[in-house]
Amino acid sequence: MLATRGLSMRFAGPDGEVRLFEELDLTIAAGETVAILGASGSGKSTLLGLLAGLERPTAGRVWIEGTEITSLDEDGRAAARSGRLGFVFQAFHLLTGLTALENVALPLELVGRRGEAAAARALERVGLGHRLHHAPERLSGGEQQRVALARAFVTGPALLMADEPTGNLDDATGGRVADLLLDLNREYGTTLVAVTHDPALAGRCDTVYRLYDGRLSREEK
Repeated sequence: MLATRGLSMRFAGPDGEVRLFEELDLTIAAGETVAILGASGSGKSTLLGLLAGLERPTAGRVWIEGTEITSLDEDGRAAARSGRLGFVFQAFHLLTGLTALENVALPLELVGRRGEAAAARALERVGLGHRLHHAPERLSGGEQQRVALARAFVTGPALLMADEPTGNLDDATGGRVADLLLDLNREYGTTLVAVTHDPALAGRCDTVYRLYDGRLSREEK
């Protein structure tokens, strides 16, 4: 489903070149759930962005379902992501001018599909059928993240990228969101890559990696 070879990322800092990570090799099978742990500033979110083709590495290659996305321009990478990748973020990233239903329908409408009925079903699945027409600001943090999950899964993506999906939630709410994320992942047969500080979420994934000092190491469970 996802592979990297020789993935490296460097950037210019105030005191010279900063090497965030070097020569990372990673292979993730279809349907696998993977957690990436690491301290703040270790490069976890940057790595997730590279895996999704949102950023380009200094060196190395990334493949998604056999397509080498690092050889594509920005439009090509966007086309490679369309309908195949879903995203969940710590800060939810819901559009405040839209209702929950409209937020979830948007990814379908962007690829020319009618989205309202599918969006309503997705919101019912995450327990928010009674909140279809609520704006994000009228929802709790946990409800907003459930809307974000519905939006991420509504297109039936092959691969889901989650960046600290429980990071803005209290422990109890975060636990419920993690339950829902993993349940949906199993139902859809999606491959999951989750950057997280949450050891409970990481412990429920098939494979756990730790990013430390520019290296990615697999942890024993």
